[in-house]
Amino acid sequence: MCGICGIAIPKQLNRRVSESRLVAMRDTLTHRGPDDAGVYLGDGVGLGHRRLSIVDLGGGRQPMANENNRVWIVFNGEIYNHRDLRPGLEERGHKYRTVCDTETIIHLYEEQGARAVERLSGMFAFAVWDSARRELLLARDRLGIKPLYYALDGDGTLYFASEIKALIEARAVAPEINYAALPDYLANHAPSGEETLFSDFKRLLPGHTLTWRDGQIEIRKYWDLSFAQNGHPALSDRGAIDQWTELFRDAVSSHLMADVPLGVFLSGGVDSSAIAAVMSGMAREPIKTFSVGFAEREANELEYARMVARAFNTDHHEVIVSPADYFAVLPKLIWHEDEPLGHVASAPLYFVSELAARHVKVVLTGEGSDELMAGYYRYRTTVYNLTLGARYHDWANESLRRAIRRGINGLPARFGRKLSQTFLTLPPDIESLYLDNFAVFPRPMQKGLLTPTAIERAGALDPHATARRYFAETDAETALDRMLYTDLKTYLHELLMKQDQMSMAASLESRVPFLDHKLVEFTARLPGRMKLRRLTTKYILRRSMKGALPEPILKRRKMGFPVPVGRWFRGPYRSVIDDYVLGARTIERGVFDPAYVRNLVAEHQSGARDHSQRLWSLVNFEMWARQFIDGGAAAETKLAPAEALTAAQHQRRL
Repeated sequence: MCGICGIAIPKQLNRRVSESRLVAMRDTLTHRGPDDAGVYLGDGVGLGHRRLSIVDLGGGRQPMANENNRVWIVFNGEIYNHRDLRPGLEERGHKYRTVCDTETIIHLYEEQGARAVERLSGMFAFAVWDSARRELLLARDRLGIKPLYYALDGDGTLYFASEIKALIEARAVAPEINYAALPDYLANHAPSGEETLFSDFKRLLPGHTLTWRDGQIEIRKYWDLSFAQNGHPALSDRGAIDQWTELFRDAVSSHLMADVPLGVFLSGGVDSSAIAAVMSGMAREPIKTFSVGFAEREANELEYARMVARAFNTDHHEVIVSPADYFAVLPKLIWHEDEPLGHVASAPLYFVSELAARHVKVVLTGEGSDELMAGYYRYRTTVYNLTLGARYHDWANESLRRAIRRGINGLPARFGRKLSQTFLTLPPDIESLYLDNFAVFPRPMQKGLLTPTAIERAGALDPHATARRYFAETDAETALDRMLYTDLKTYLHELLMKQDQMSMAASLESRVPFLDHKLVEFTARLPGRMKLRRLTTKYILRRSMKGALPEPILKRRKMGFPVPVGRWFRGPYRSVIDDYVLGARTIERGVFDPAYVRNLVAEHQSGARDHSQRLWSLVNFEMWARQFIDGGAAAETKLAPAEALTAAQHQRRL
C-alpha cells in the first residue's frame, strides 16, 4: 500500500515540474507510505511515491522504470495474479529486476498499452508515464478499492494523487465548496460519481482509465458488472453454493499475498467471521484478529467477536473507545478523509487500525459483502414495499388511498412516521421507496435545510441524479439487483474510501476479499433468491458457512459498527452541536438555515426524533469546511470535554 502523486505539463508550455512542489505533494502522503519515498522528473512530468513495503521488501522501489527507462510507473495497491502473469511475460522477452507486482504492470503496459489493466486482478491505482509517446495513463481498479483524484488546470496541466490534500498542496487550484455536490452529500453520506465536495477536484471512477496527452484527457470505462443470469443457466442451489464457496476460498487465499504479517478485522458479524474461518484453515499458526467496541452495551459487538476468536483459537486483540477518544480524534480523521466523514463508524475503524498496526502491516476486512449479497435490511424492506405497493395501487383507488394517508397523518407521531415510509403513502417506485426513503436528508428536508443562497449555488436539488443513471444503465432485471448495482457504484465507494483512508491513517493496508472481481461477477449473476431469501439476507454466504461458523453468528441480526453518537450529542458532548451546528461561525457560512437547524437540534435533544445521522453530517461538514475551505488547522477545533487519547486497550489470546 502506498501513496502516489504527479504533475504533467503540456509540451507547448515549455515548463519543467518543480521538484519542491512535487516533493511537498508526495510528503503529505507520508502516512500512506512511511517506509520509503522517491520521485521521477522527466520532460514536463513528475511522479512521486511513498511506500509501505508489503511485497519484495528489499526491491520494488518506486517510481520504477522498464528496461530502457522509457516507461515509468507509480503504483498503489496489490496485483494478486502477478505471479501467474510473470512466466508468460518472461517467455516473451521481458526482463525482471525485482519480484514485485509493480514490474508486471510495466511489462503488460509495454505489450498492451492501456488495455493492460484488463489483465490485472487486485486493488490498484497507478500512473504510467510513456516518455516516447508523451502519454500519462491513470488507472483505477474495477470496484474502486484504491483512491485516485485529479485536477485539470485551465492550461492543460494535470495533477493527480491518492488523496485530495496532495492536490491542495500543489497549489494548483484554491479549495472551494462544490455546491452542486452538496445535495448528494446531504442525502447519501458522500458525493456520488466523479464529483467531490471540492470544486475542480474530481475522482477517477472505478473501472476507468484516464489518458493525458499534452493537456487533453480521455476517460474510458474498461469494466462493468453484468447481472445477466445466462452465466449460470442450469445451476442448482447446491451447485451455486459449492462454486461460490470455492471462489470465496480462492479470493481469501489470493489476498494473503505478502512478505509481512497479516491479520483480520473481526466484528463478530458473518462477513468478517467467514474470512477469519477460511483464513484460519490456511494458516499454520493462530491468525491475529482485531476488534473495537464501546462501553455502551447497545454499541458493543465484542462478545460475538470473542466467540469467533475462541472458535478458531485466534490471537485476539481489542480496543475500547470512549466518547472522549472519539470526539478528540475527529478533526484528525477529517484531515485524513479529505471530505466530511460520511459514517459514524469511521472513528472506531481508525482506532482498530491503529491497534492492528502495532502487530501487522496488512488486514483483511469484510467490506463489500452487504452490497454484493443484499445484507442491508433496506433491500428487504424495499422489495416488500415495491411488491405490496404495486398490489395496493391496483386494488385501492385514489380516493381510498387519500383517506388512508389522512388516517396515517392523524396517528401518534412515532407510528405515523413509520407508516409514512411505506407503500401506504409513497408511490411504488424505487426512487420514492428506496432512494428518498433511506436518505439522510431527503429532498423535501433539503429545501428547508439549505439557505436560498446555497440552493441557488447548488442548482437543482437533485441528490439522486447519479443513482438514477446507474438504475437505468444496468442490465439487471429485478429491483433487488438494480439496487445492488447502484449501491456497488455509489454507496460502496464511500465505504471503501473510509476503509482505505482510516486504515492508511495508521499506515495499515486493508484488503477486501469479497470484492475479488471474479467472486463479484459470479455472485451478481446468481438469482435473487441466493442473495435475499424471504427474511434471510446474504443467503449464499450463510449457507456456505453453515457448519464452519457458530450458529449464533450465522443467525444474528446485523449491527453494522454501531456508534452511540446520538446519545453523546444529547449528553456531555452537546457542546459539539453548539459549536459546529449552532455556532456563529457556522451560521455566518450561510449554507444551512439557522431556524431549521435549531428545530432539528431541539427535536433531537428532547427525544422527539432521532436525528443522529443528520447532526453527524452537519457537524462533519462544518469541521471539514474549517480545515480545508477556511484553512484552519485541526488543532483549532474545540471538542468538549477535552481529554487525551486514552482508549483502554485490551489484548488477549482467546
